[in-house]
Amino acid sequence: MKKIIILGAGMVGKAMAIDLSKEYKVKSVDIDKDSLNYLSANYKIETEVLDVTNEKNLSNVIQNFDLVISAVPGFLGLQTMKTVIKNKKDLVDISFLPEGVLDLDDMAKEYGVTVVMDCGVAPGMPNIIAGYHHEKMQIENFEYMVGGLPKERTFPFEYKAPFSPCDVIEEYTRPARFVENGEMVVKPAMSDTELLDFENIGTLEAFNSDGLRSLIYTLSDIPNMKEKTLRFPGHIKMIQALKAAGFLDYSPIKVKGKEIVPFDVTSEILFKSWKLNPEDKEFTIMRVKVQGKENGVKKEITYDLYDEYDPIEKISSMARTTGFTATATADMILNNVFNEKGMFPPELVGKRPECFKYILNYLEKRNIHYLKTEI
Repeated sequence: MKKIIILGAGMVGKAMAIDLSKEYKVKSVDIDKDSLNYLSANYKIETEVLDVTNEKNLSNVIQNFDLVISAVPGFLGLQTMKTVIKNKKDLVDISFLPEGVLDLDDMAKEYGVTVVMDCGVAPGMPNIIAGYHHEKMQIENFEYMVGGLPKERTFPFEYKAPFSPCDVIEEYTRPARFVENGEMVVKPAMSDTELLDFENIGTLEAFNSDGLRSLIYTLSDIPNMKEKTLRFPGHIKMIQALKAAGFLDYSPIKVKGKEIVPFDVTSEILFKSWKLNPEDKEFTIMRVKVQGKENGVKKEITYDLYDEYDPIEKISSMARTTGFTATATADMILNNVFNEKGMFPPELVGKRPECFKYILNYLEKRNIHYLKTEI
């Protein structure tokens, strides 16, 4: 039986461990013992307390595994990725690290490993969809919007964070890059807000965020691409107010003679307000739209995702849709469906029809459905 080690046992890390433990020997590591205790007490999953920033210890613990999945917070992602590559281990990464890592391609090839980055629900599935259709048609416009939201709207933010709050705040502060008429455009995060109606949910608010990532460079012949985040109306005004008032600043300020970083204080407070408890009901919604020409005929293809908290496995929707995209990819690599060496953003995996279909079939078996419509 092949062996997988998962770095990080947060909400998504737990979901991946549970999913993969049904077919593989799985070990989960995390710096938080409580997160690990849940897994070892309820599933056949080996656990170990580990600080991934200790390169020597991380290198030692991954030695006997066939594949590594990294689900660490984004700020730890780059160094963790480099350590795994140097240890000649195939890697599926969902840390959504802020740095560009396509230049690690040579390093991954040198060490003979397969690395698939950004392998979640978004970025992740939209990239896979874009890559697949890029091989079949001339895409003129690609866009997607995505959000993970609580079923119960609670004052003041009407939001719960299904992953690290500091990574969520990053979405609100990192400038948004998109492509317009073949040129990259940079706008502030949270700009160009618009209201959109969704069946069974009602009205949501969309705003610019930096979710295109590698697509800007790998599918650069698509003249128009954009990504937006979805929240309940009113949420983003509150975040804009926090930002304008300095609560998200990284520069230290003095309070009663002591230096503090506003961002650190704000993220600690928001962590409590945004904490998604294990049995909180929530949903994930995403719409991916591809427009262009196939064999000279105009086409518009839309993929709609709506997924809810799983009360049986007690896994959040965001953990399911993010984590199972990664576990599908891990399963695909271990079954030798995808075995090319190097650094691969998901769109380069999606270019292969067998990989595209493999991942969608894997998700379907777990009741994660991407509803495709074509006009």
